[in-house]
Amino acid sequence: MKHIYVIRHGETDYNTKAILQGWSDKPLNKNGRDLAVITGKGLSDIRFDYAFSSPLIRAYETGEIILGENHAGSTKDIITDDRIKEINFGSWEGLCCKRDNFEIGDPSFWNFYDDPLRFSGGPGGESMTEVCKRTGDFLTELINDSRYEGKNIAVFTHGCAMRAMLQMFYPEGEPFWHGSTPPNCCVNVIEVTGKEPRLIADDKVYYDPSLVRDAYMQEKTRRA
Repeated sequence: MKHIYVIRHGETDYNTKAILQGWSDKPLNKNGRDLAVITGKGLSDIRFDYAFSSPLIRAYETGEIILGENHAGSTKDIITDDRIKEINFGSWEGLCCKRDNFEIGDPSFWNFYDDPLRFSGGPGGESMTEVCKRTGDFLTELINDSRYEGKNIAVFTHGCAMRAMLQMFYPEGEPFWHGSTPPNCCVNVIEVTGKEPRLIADDKVYYDPSLVRDAYMQEKTRRA
């Protein structure tokens, strides 16, 4: 048996302003670091044998903070993997996506919220199906690789990438976003017996939800 902990990064300033972040390499803000510390304390008794992260600083820093709070003998080595980066929005990155400040200007963007699997991406960016493939390939590899049998694995990633990665666990016909974009520092836990995985924790948070100020998530919820 193995356990895979899929964790979203902490809050950034772009999250609070509903600015498309994608591959833009923005760091955590103070609240994001605080959320990561609280989450790390909540996971401090779990010994992580392996840790993987998106190379983007907000995910990698979240991993460093969470593992830094651990007292169960977890690894401090974080392996980066491009397959678990956030969706690339191309030339739309850095633009606000709030309905009352819609800097993108292209109405096809709203497929990102309303019909994600038909989202073809911004100019120079990725489609949602491309993100599903690369994140799904990464997770399938972890599930099937016998080297990780009996181990606990931490995976530090992003909101859209997390939803894309976990599609295999959501009920057939359920909307892509599973109710909302994932909260910052939420934890999803996959238990793998043999090569049979199941989701045993879904968007778990270790902090008071009122601490989240993710305008991007609020915009998704408002459109739902």
